[in-house]
Amino acid sequence: MIRVGIVGGTGYTGVELLRLLALHSEVEVAVVTSRADAGKKVEEVYPSLRGYIDVKFTEPDIETLVDCDIVFFATPNGTAMQMAEHLLARGIKVIDLSADFRLKDAKQWSQWYGIEHTCPGLIAEAVYGLPEVNREAIKQAKLIACPGCYPTAVQLGFLPLIENNLINSQCLIADVKSGVSGAGRKAELATLMSETGESFKAYGVNGHRHLPEITQGLSNVAGKLVGLTFVPHLTPMIRGIHATLYGQLISTGGKISLEEIQVLYEQRYQHEIFVDILPQGSISDTRNVRGSNICQIAIYQPQGQQTIVVLSVIDNLVKGAAGQAIQNMNLMCGLKEDLGLKVIALYP
Repeated sequence: MIRVGIVGGTGYTGVELLRLLALHSEVEVAVVTSRADAGKKVEEVYPSLRGYIDVKFTEPDIETLVDCDIVFFATPNGTAMQMAEHLLARGIKVIDLSADFRLKDAKQWSQWYGIEHTCPGLIAEAVYGLPEVNREAIKQAKLIACPGCYPTAVQLGFLPLIENNLINSQCLIADVKSGVSGAGRKAELATLMSETGESFKAYGVNGHRHLPEITQGLSNVAGKLVGLTFVPHLTPMIRGIHATLYGQLISTGGKISLEEIQVLYEQRYQHEIFVDILPQGSISDTRNVRGSNICQIAIYQPQGQQTIVVLSVIDNLVKGAAGQAIQNMNLMCGLKEDLGLKVIALYP
């Protein structure tokens, strides 16, 4: 059995990890930390886990985690980088769901996250945990930087077009919507239901922290720096990411049809168990992936013009966080990639 520790077990991502790992046949959840709830049983805070997780919350301390094989960090940015080096030195693998190791430039990270990176030496060692791109590297990794929810939906949506140089990589547009759980489990005026209900708004229009992460990933695929306009929005729902992506087809002398692009997507993802390319003419809908680790994609070419529109949807707490982290764990441990993740989406 794989002994797992979760640092930050009381946030939405932490409890989602617990929900999924509780039924994982190869995992024992050994340690769950929380400063606020230390000493309480997990089931006391989350009655939905009664009978599944029989541990108490403990203080986040290196010594409480030393008997773990893998430690997940479901913590705010800036926490994992304080502990990762100590855990790795003891042979414990680390899967970080925060942004601490996603960007390869420590100065750029500090600019976007507003604090100095205290562990820049580990950045090069960290493997970006998008399995559909970095599967082989993930299998050998000791430190995983799990992608953000927006970057997951956007990159998976754009990937086949950029890999095949079909669109102008300098004019990419990502118009993306998120449910309020993406803001985390904290009391903030902007995310109260009375503030978000019956409302819809953009935010971070001048620059969102996930912009450099998406740009970095797409630039790696393109082999050059891409130009991306990324505008996130907050929607009055709890879970879900809906990315509407726009790319301008490159004129290559022969016109590629939507049918050919559809086949290209189907071929690119035919062996990816967590990416579902919908039949032509279908609409991606966040309710169809709610609670699952699936990214569902639909492709359009309105009026047969030069603009390709890709609709990419995920559950931000699963494929955008906890589910993808477990997908990475399975790969790191030589297990079937979908172990513990065969979850049918919730409907309605």
